[in-house]
Amino acid sequence: MKKQWLSNFVLAGIIRFLLMNSEYQKVISDRVEVSTALNSWKRVTEGVYLYNCGIDPYTGDLFHETPIGLYVFNFIQQHLSQWILFCLFVFTDLLTAVFLGLTAKQYATELVSKQKVEEKLCNENKETHNDASIVYTSMMYVSAGYLFNPYIILNCVGHTTTVFTNLLYSIALVSMTRSIFWNCLSISLLTLQGLYPVSLIMPAIIYITHSNSINRKRNIINYVIVFASIITTLFGISYYIMGSWSFLWSTLGFILTVPDLRPNVGLYWYFFTEVFEHFRWLFIASFQINVSLLYIVPLALRLRHDPMLLAFSYLAVTAIFKSYPCIGDVGFYMSLLPLWKHLFQYTQQGFIVGCFISANANFYFGVTLAFAIAQIFLLTDILFASVKHEFAVRHGINKDISGNTAKLLLE
Repeated sequence: MKKQWLSNFVLAGIIRFLLMNSEYQKVISDRVEVSTALNSWKRVTEGVYLYNCGIDPYTGDLFHETPIGLYVFNFIQQHLSQWILFCLFVFTDLLTAVFLGLTAKQYATELVSKQKVEEKLCNENKETHNDASIVYTSMMYVSAGYLFNPYIILNCVGHTTTVFTNLLYSIALVSMTRSIFWNCLSISLLTLQGLYPVSLIMPAIIYITHSNSINRKRNIINYVIVFASIITTLFGISYYIMGSWSFLWSTLGFILTVPDLRPNVGLYWYFFTEVFEHFRWLFIASFQINVSLLYIVPLALRLRHDPMLLAFSYLAVTAIFKSYPCIGDVGFYMSLLPLWKHLFQYTQQGFIVGCFISANANFYFGVTLAFAIAQIFLLTDILFASVKHEFAVRHGINKDISGNTAKLLLE
C-alpha cells in the first residue's frame, strides 16, 4: 500500500515536470481559465520588478498579491533558479496532496465511528468492517483526486499562485481538529489574500463545539482571539512592508469592486460588461452578498453535524461565485469528493453534471455558464444526498433489496 501511495506522488511529479519543460507550458500559463488577474505569475514577476525599482506596484492595475506575498515572491525570484522554481511549484502541489490525504484520514475515522453508531440505531447486524482499509482507501482516493486532477495539473504547470493558496486551504482543513494556531494562521493568510475564505472559521468553531473538552466556550473564545490577533498582525506587517495602506484597494478592494472584466471561468465578467453603469453598484453588492454572506448561516445550521461537509460547501460556493475564479479553485474542492463516497448511492445528478461540465458552445460565456451550472448541480446533489442519508439513518430504512443496494428518492 505504501508503494502505491509513493508511486502516485512520483508519477504526479513526473507529469508536472514534463509539462513544465514542454512547449505547452507557455500556452497553458496564458490561458484565461488558468491565470487570472489575481494569480498570474507574470503579474507577480512584473510586480516584484516594480518593487525592486522603488515603484509602488499597487499604483496601477497590475499587481494584486498581498505585501506579504510580494515579500516572499521577491525572495523566491532573487534566490531561486528557474529549475528550482519548477521544483518549488511541484513540491507545493505534492505537499497539498499529503495534507488532503491526512484530512481524508481524519474524516474517514470520524465516519467509521458514526457508522457504528448508525448501525446500532438501525439495529443492523452487518459484517465487521475493516476500518484500516476504509481509512486508507479514503486517503488514497482524495490524494489521487488532487494529484491527477487535470485542473490541478494545469494550475501547477501554468505557474499560478493558486498553487500556494491551495496549500493554505489544505492546512486549514487538516488543522481544524488539530491546531487552533495553524488553522487561524492559514485562514488569516487566505482572508488577507482573497476575503471569502473567512467563512472557514465557522466549520472550525463547530469542530470545537463537537469536541469532548469541558472548556468548549473558552476554546471558542480563544479561537476568536487568536484569529483576530493573527489577522491584525498580518495587516500590520503588510503596512510595515509597504509603508501605506495602498495595497488594500488593489487586493480586497479589487476583489469586491471587480474592475478587471477580462474573461475567466466565472460569472462576473460578462454580466458587468453588459450591465448599465448606474446599476453596477447594486449588482456588485448583490453578487458579493451571494458569495460571502448569503449561505454562511443557513448552511452552518443545516450541516452543523458535519463540519467537513460544511467546509466543502463553502469552498464550492466560493469557487463558483467568486469574482476571479480559476480552474485551480474548482479542482481543489472537486478533489475532496471521495470524502463523500458513502453518499454517492443517494446522488441523482451525475449524468447531468457530466454532460454540463463537458459542454461546449460557440460563445465563451455560454461555456462558463454551463460550467457554473454543472458545479451548482454537483454541490446541491451532494447536499441532498446528505439529507437522504440522514433520513435513512433516522428512520432505519434498509436500502438492500434482493441483495442489491437501492437508491432513496425524496419527492
